[in-house]
Parts: sequence; structure tokens; C-alpha cells
Amino acid sequence: MFSTGKLLEIIAIQTEIARLGADLGSVMQHAVERTLSLIGADGAAIELAEGDDMVYRASAGIAQRFLGLHLARGQSLSGACVALGQAVRCDDTELDSRADQAACQRIGLRSMIVLPLRYGDSTVGVLKAMSARVAGFTESDQRLLDLLAEHVAAAMFHAAKYDTDALFYRATHDAMTDLANRSLFMDRLRGIGVLAGREGMRAGVLVADLNGLKQINDGLGHRAGDALIVEFARRLKACARQSDLAARLGGDEFALILDPVDSPEGAKAAVARLESALGSPLMFEGRVIEVGASIGHALMPDDGCDVDALVDLADRRMYVAKRQQRGAAHSGRTN
Repeated sequence: MFSTGKLLEIIAIQTEIARLGADLGSVMQHAVERTLSLIGADGAAIELAEGDDMVYRASAGIAQRFLGLHLARGQSLSGACVALGQAVRCDDTELDSRADQAACQRIGLRSMIVLPLRYGDSTVGVLKAMSARVAGFTESDQRLLDLLAEHVAAAMFHAAKYDTDALFYRATHDAMTDLANRSLFMDRLRGIGVLAGREGMRAGVLVADLNGLKQINDGLGHRAGDALIVEFARRLKACARQSDLAARLGGDEFALILDPVDSPEGAKAAVARLESALGSPLMFEGRVIEVGASIGHALMPDDGCDVDALVDLADRRMYVAKRQQRGAAHSGRTN
């Protein structure tokens, strides 16, 4: 059946998923990352069935940059898996009419295994393993992946018992801060990118990195660090308009989608407001904690409409701002 090593790996994954508790976004991301080593996959994704679409809510490997991607449910192997409620395997996407061949070519996958994620009596999504090679998986790989899919489905049930609305909310929001997670952020940005490219609508992306979190964790403990993350998220959300989207991308990295933005100057003004809001000290158990953020921004369509390139540009500009802040602080100490 399975080697002892693979059985121990499955047990380890089960333990890791249990430790993540109700943080469903982290559970799903951990599962797809572990899929790569478990069966030697080149990519993996968890897609949830949302209306007429299958949406990438976690991704790794060759699928990583497609987080938030929408596939037509009726024209994809994932949709077929949901409709059947059973595993579906494809040894060559170029020859399988059930596969969304255009999407497969974009991602670079040639074969795949798709396992249903069952929630109660319904199949609410799929766990998909991808290979860049024809016939990249065996029956043994499928059985191993089926065990992993069962653990993910169990985590879904415990995260949101008897409530599918809660399930989708937990899958798209950060458990600690209740902000949108990276999946929902990329999903929303991809939708805005389509409109920006077609209609010339302007939107902005702000990426903010919380300064000094490691030093606070080391000096005051993780309770102080967690309090800082939660307060940082509260301030970010307070700066967002109703049409904007505030998100925690992971760790100490946050983001804000400005939709719409009237001009490049408007985006710069939003950055200044955010810097001011995030820069005031935090009181924690009678102690004053100095906080701050480094912020980078990018605009669509001014800086392009490719969402991955846009986020990367905002991220690079954020690191430039961080270096400038460090340089200014060093200069102040030596003067």
C-alpha cells in the first residue's frame, strides 16, 4: 500500500493541520504546499466552488502565482469533480476535453489529479495536484492525496460547522485580524485588473510592512507582537473606504486596494494618511510601543494591469521606503 515514510508524512501533515485550528486559509495553504513533497507534484491548488466558477483559494508550485484565478465551473476538470463528487484524473490535458486547456497551458500543467472536498452532503471544492509531465501521477499518488483531502475537509467542518457561508468567509479571511487574506486580495485585484485594462479605470495597490515586529517579539514576547498586528490591522481598516479592501498578506505584511483612485496624487495622499495612522505609538500593558510602517504603492493602469507585476512593483517600492527610513534613522543617530 504505502511506505512507512509516506504514512509518517501523512500523520505529520494531519498533526500540522490540527495545530492550525480554525485558520482555514492557513490550513488550505499548508495542504497545497505539502502536496508538492508528498507525491512529487509540480503544483497544487485548492479551489472552492463559488457560483458558476471554481476559484483558486490556495496555491503552490507552478500554480502559486495564479491565486485568485477563476475557472468556469462547467468547462474545467475541477467542475467535473464537484459535479461527480468523486476523484478525477487526467493523464494529458492536451487530449482531455474536460480540462480547461487554455488555463492548463498558462499554468504549465500537463496532467493532474483532482480530489473532492466534501462538506456535509455537498462537495464544496477540490484539492488538485499538478504535474508538468504527461501521466505524472500513479494510483498510489491518488490514494495518498485522497487521505490529505479527507484531513482538509475535516478541517473545513471544524472551522465552520453546518454553515457554508461561514466556511467561505473563513477561507478568505485572516483568522487573527479578520481582514481579507491573500487569496481574497488577489481575487479582488484580478477582477479590478480586467476592468482597468478594458475601461481604463484607475485603482491603486498599497503594500505595507510593519516595522520592528521581530524586535518586539524578541523583547516583549509574542503576546505584544500579536497585539501590534491586531492594532495595525484595525488602523489599516479604519483608513479604508467602503469601496477599498484591506488585507493581511501574511506575517507582518499588509495591503490595501484603493478602488477607485482619481489620480496619482490621490494615491500618494492615501499613502501619507496611512503612514500617519500607522505611525502613532501603541500602549500594551502599560508600556508604550513605537510602531511604524514602510509603504509602497502602484497604480493600474498607469503601472500596468498585470496584477502579479503590480503587487511586485508595490512590494519593491515598499522595500525602497524601508531602506530610506533606515538610512534616515542611522543619519539621525550619527548627527
